[in-house]
Amino acid sequence: MTDPAHDPSAAFPADPVAAWRRAAPDAVLLDGFHALKHAVRFGAEVLVAVTADRAAALTLADELAGDVRDTLAALLTQVPHGTYAALVPRPHPTAVAALAVRPGRAGNLAKLAHAPRTAPVVVLDQPRNLGNAGAVVRLAAGFGATGVVTTGTLDPWHPTVVRGGAGLHFATVVERLTVDELPPGPVFALDPEGEDIRSIELPDEALLAFGSERTGLTAELRARADHLVALPMRPQVSSYNLATSVAMTLYHWSANGGAPS
Repeated sequence: MTDPAHDPSAAFPADPVAAWRRAAPDAVLLDGFHALKHAVRFGAEVLVAVTADRAAALTLADELAGDVRDTLAALLTQVPHGTYAALVPRPHPTAVAALAVRPGRAGNLAKLAHAPRTAPVVVLDQPRNLGNAGAVVRLAAGFGATGVVTTGTLDPWHPTVVRGGAGLHFATVVERLTVDELPPGPVFALDPEGEDIRSIELPDEALLAFGSERTGLTAELRARADHLVALPMRPQVSSYNLATSVAMTLYHWSANGGAPS
């Protein structure tokens, strides 16, 4: 039996606004065309998708997402701009929004714990900035990392994080854990006092840990670390942006033959 969410001939929801309101409390908000495109491309279960300009959205699909164009055409329902704007906290320039099912925690944990891993897990230790967390998810997806784990109170599936990640949460594992719940593997924690990363080969099974933007690594994560490593930095420069640090570290790992293929 064909899944109507992925059948180009499927009918639009009779009442997309009612469907939205039913799904919204537990669903992931996909904010903008690119978030929806990536979520569909990587297998998200989309519950409802709306746009204030269906023709423009499908033109974007023709230009940028031909591989999922028919699926997007089946999902997108046009609504008045005022209706669309009332459904989202911050209207996106593409006037597209959707709701999707959040991947289950049990499945995420199984993927994180699977051995042998073929790519590292990125650990953000008590991050504070939602946009930075989203940028890290986008980087992890691009480099083919196994996943992104956050500790602390920030919800890595917050709408602002998903917006910053352009829907690429569905291309990798994204989960919030305590330090005690981290998956197995050697922890390489980034710290200014650590060994120069250029002298170290990062294994595929590594956990790459990054402290918060303001306070760095917590004592708990530091105690869990097997190695402290540092990025090269000019003297008197205080720090790099979190996403920049993650990008440099994942590039260093990938330069030794890791994903992407």
